[in-house]
Amino acid sequence: QVQLVESGGGLVQAGGSLRLSCAASARTFTRYVMGWFRQAPGKEREFVAAIRWSGESTYYADAVKGRFTISRDTAAITAYLQMNSLKPEDTAVYYCAAGNVWIMSKELEYDYWGQGTQVTVSS
Repeated sequence: QVQLVESGGGLVQAGGSLRLSCAASARTFTRYVMGWFRQAPGKEREFVAAIRWSGESTYYADAVKGRFTISRDTAAITAYLQMNSLKPEDTAVYYCAAGNVWIMSKELEYDYWGQGTQVTVSS
C-alpha cells in the first residue's frame, strides 16, 4: 500500500527551526506533486508549500514565504520542509500529501496523505 510518513515535528521556541520529512513508500511518487499542509486547533487545514518532484517548480503560502523551504531527495523518495524563524502561529499538525496536482495549493487535488506530525512553537 502506498504510504506517506511524516517525521521531524516537535516543540521549539519562537525564532527556532525544525525540518520535517515526508518519506514515500513507492518510487511512483516521483511523478507527483508533493505538498505540505497544516491544521491549527479550531481552524481548517491550510496550504503551506508544494513542489513538483522534478524540482522545477515550488509554491508557498504567503504566511511562510521567506521562512520555509520545500525540497525533495529523489533517491530517498523523501520530501522536506525546512522551517526557520518559527512563530507561535506556526503551531499546527503538519501533513504531507501527494498527487497529480494542477493547482498546487488546492487540498482536494491531493490523493495521498500522511498521518501528520505536531509542531508546537512556544513564545
